[in-house]
Amino acid sequence: MRVSTSMMFESTSTRLSDLQSRLLKTQEQISTGRKYLTPADDPIASARAFDVSQSKAVNIQYGENRKYAKDSLQQEEGVLQTVTTLLQDVKTLTVNAGDGALDDVQRGFIANDIRGRFQELLSLANSRDGSGNFLFSGFQTAIQPFAQSATGATYSGDQGQRLLQVGASRQFAVGDSGTAVFELNKTGNGTFVTKAAAANMGAGVISSGVVVDNTQLTGHNYSLNFTVVGVNVTYDVVDTTTNTTLSTANVYAPGGAITFDGMQFDITGSPADGDVFTVTPSTNQSIFTTLTNLVNALGQSGVGAANQAVLTAGLNDALTNVDNALDNILTVRASVGARLKEINSLDDSGQEKDIQYAGTLADLQELDYTKAITSLTQQQTTLTAAQQSFVRIANLSLFNFLS
Repeated sequence: MRVSTSMMFESTSTRLSDLQSRLLKTQEQISTGRKYLTPADDPIASARAFDVSQSKAVNIQYGENRKYAKDSLQQEEGVLQTVTTLLQDVKTLTVNAGDGALDDVQRGFIANDIRGRFQELLSLANSRDGSGNFLFSGFQTAIQPFAQSATGATYSGDQGQRLLQVGASRQFAVGDSGTAVFELNKTGNGTFVTKAAAANMGAGVISSGVVVDNTQLTGHNYSLNFTVVGVNVTYDVVDTTTNTTLSTANVYAPGGAITFDGMQFDITGSPADGDVFTVTPSTNQSIFTTLTNLVNALGQSGVGAANQAVLTAGLNDALTNVDNALDNILTVRASVGARLKEINSLDDSGQEKDIQYAGTLADLQELDYTKAITSLTQQQTTLTAAQQSFVRIANLSLFNFLS
């Protein structure tokens, strides 16, 4: 086959152009550090790299969510730790108020101190996070959760728990509602509440009691009605829910165990004729109501046996309910601590995934510089040789030979 001059030039030009394109591509790979410059270079690897990049981005977002959740929970834990200390101080003040050596004025000083603790607790319950949202309003983060009332405080938030996706299959509650933290405190011993009637004239004081047999509990209301004739003191036990008298003319022994329907408690002191003590199922009570009742109890006179009994009953009731509130706060703190611990574990797992994704992307996208530079040198040499050869070949002609 005859090779014309034009054919030789076209073939050589095409070859040189191809060599230059390869050289430029290698130079661009080295400058960008990328193995593939366009998806067309390796469609399968590009698709895989896109999937891994998406997974890496999602994993990074989960990490940001965990950071927000951790910050919020740490703020909540800080508030709850302060609340714990505050309630422990209130408990100490309540015990001190029961000192028989104190008079009404001195107990008034303690009442003023507890009023200050009430305001401090109210402020803590209305704490905000770093974004200005209320910590304990549930979903209603822009609404102040608690406002003082005559009986304690009213709650304006809801019962919601804000959830945040912190992993592919894990959501976290980043807070707790004000109801769960400050209002779900059982009264009495957690099962039933014992109380002296407000109209009692005697000096009887009833204990908080214990459950001795869960199978006999009825959840009913009861009353113990006392009769005093001379030195004889007796009482009747009445189920006021069914209006049934369980027992009559029981001989009263101060401090002796009184047991019925799975419950046991005692009464000390000297009840008067007609005095009534009640037993009712436990209910939930706000810690703000507990503190308000405590302040009211401290405001009553402790002069005289009957007044002293009322004061003692009020202080005992407050101590029991403050203990219950402390138990609830500690339960919430335990939940917060468990969530923080799990977040730390998820952070470790997320960091490991991020390293894995980065390694996979490096394998798919990052350039092997040693190989690329070697290839660049080879391509430069080949292009130079081709150019020089073309110059020599282009000068070959019959005219040059004849001359």
